[in-house]
This record gives sequence, structure tokens and C-alpha cells, in this order.
Amino acid sequence: MYMQVERHTGTLLHLMRNPSIRSWSLFVGISYLGFVAAHFSSDNLAWKLCYVTGCIFVAIQNLEEWEEALFDKKTGKVTLKTFNLYKKILTLWKGGCSQAVFQLKEIRDVNVEEEKVCYYWKGHLIVLRFMTGFSHPLTQCAVLGARSDVEAIAKLITGFLELDLRMNRDRRPSQSSDSDGSDPEEPITED
Repeated sequence: MYMQVERHTGTLLHLMRNPSIRSWSLFVGISYLGFVAAHFSSDNLAWKLCYVTGCIFVAIQNLEEWEEALFDKKTGKVTLKTFNLYKKILTLWKGGCSQAVFQLKEIRDVNVEEEKVCYYWKGHLIVLRFMTGFSHPLTQCAVLGARSDVEAIAKLITGFLELDLRMNRDRRPSQSSDSDGSDPEEPITED
């Protein structure tokens, strides 16, 4: 699953993403390798601890991030947070969290994009497009397969931000006070 809806009200949309089953399986597999190496090794206890610690360290490094997106209409901001256990351990719990804050009114579009993942695989992720031309992914990692899950979340965000209504309002032709029906770009010539 791409992201889960934690809370959805008229003024708040809270989305969360936890490490996937694949990520946790990789974590357990790599950690287990360290325990197997320590168990079948004839080395002393210090080396056995090095095997276990090294494998757990590599397993944590390969664990996906916890990600959170908070769209709040009351404050008019979207907050994207990322929590990385590996960075948290390296900085002794002082770092490991990153946060990006954007204005809701600056979001112009929400798109689902395809990204190449690991040679032949294709993943999908949501990209927020801003009026300034800047783009930012909703999550750092793409999800393999299941494009429909990603599209459902993109549709939820689009509906929450009322981007369809905003785009229709911007595309509507402006009512001019001129009743002659002439195009304001063309000069009026008199014969």
C-alpha cells in the first residue's frame, strides 16, 4: 500500500506510510544472517558480536522510512515529514527527521508518476506540482506495482484540495464589460 489515511475531515487530511512488508522481511533476513554467522562461527565472543552488530546495522540501513503528509486547511499548509531510523541511530537520536512545509494555495496539480526501480521494475509515486514550477514527491520511495492504490490517494488529495474546482474556475472565460464582442487582443479598425 502506498499511504494510509490516518484522519480525513473537511479541514484536515493526514496520510502515513510505514516500512513495507518487503522492507521488514529484508530487515529480518539480514539480521538473521548475523545470528547464523555468530552461531556457526568458532570465533571468540567479540567477533560473534561484530557479526551480529554489523548485520543489524546493514539491516537498519536498508529499512524504508516512515513518512507522513499533513494537509491542513486551517493553517493553509502541507507538512511532509520523514523519519529515518538509520540516521536517528547515527546522530544519537538528535537527527533523522526531516520536514518540508509548503503553502496549500501554491499547489497547482497532483500527478502520479512512474519511476524505474531496481533495473526492470517500475514503481509509482505522487508528485505535488506548485505554481512556481517546482515539483516535490509526496514520499521518498515509489511503490512497486499497484498503480491504482497510488491513483486513489492522488484523487483523494485532489478532491481534498479542490484542485478540479480551482482549475475549472481558472479556465472559465472572464466576463468583460464590453458588449461589442471584440477580442481585446485585436485592434479595432474603423472603415
